Amino acid sequence: MDKHSWAWFHRFASPPYLYKVAGLLTPWFAWGAVLLIAAGLYGGLWSSPPDYQQGDGFRIIYIHVPSAYLSMMGYGLVAVASAVGLVWRLKLAHAVAVAAAPLGASFTFVALVTGSLWGKPMWGTYWVWDARLTSELILLFLYLGFIALNGAYEDRRSGDRAGAVLALVGVVNLPIIHYSVVWWSSLHQGSTRFFGNDAEIQTSMLVPLLTMLAGFTCFFAACLLKRTQAELLERERDAAWAMEVT
Repeated sequence: MDKHSWAWFHRFASPPYLYKVAGLLTPWFAWGAVLLIAAGLYGGLWSSPPDYQQGDGFRIIYIHVPSAYLSMMGYGLVAVASAVGLVWRLKLAHAVAVAAAPLGASFTFVALVTGSLWGKPMWGTYWVWDARLTSELILLFLYLGFIALNGAYEDRRSGDRAGAVLALVGVVNLPIIHYSVVWWSSLHQGSTRFFGNDAEIQTSMLVPLLTMLAGFTCFFAACLLKRTQAELLERERDAAWAMEVT
């Protein structure tokens, strides 16, 4: 990195600067989430036609797919932030990881619940020990383990390091989730081709789904920014800048 790149890097690693940027960005992501999710729900629940095999039962994908996507993306963010915190010893990176973990766990839970609700009419049961479902359940346990381990130490730095190690070890589960339907015989349907001549989903169904993905991502970002602000205030509560904003 040149001097300008390092200057930007260190400025972004400043707690008051990150707190300010998070405050500025949160409303944009929040309103984007509201508008996109409203449009996606309208398109998914009213405008798109029933699936020729699943009927109206397919419409749960507009919640399930974005939740499953964010469950994995959230864990990837936790792992990357943890790695940055370990390598460069940036407390802010650990703060982001701690802020993101409950969000990722929540979306993982929603993905499991909506998947079970879809599975009952399609498979005849709410749960099977399918490779995709089982690895997604393990992801939830990894999130909960990270949260518990991070909070188990009185010394915050020790908790950050312990949680970071678990987060990095758990990354191996992400490709297992993604490729489980390919590597093992699975009841869960495989990946759907969205684009091209061999696309497996109609445009009238695809557009609302992509809109919901964007809306859920904006919602995740808005919540992450607010949680990061709260985490920064907790960690920096004795600093002058934190006292000023509170």
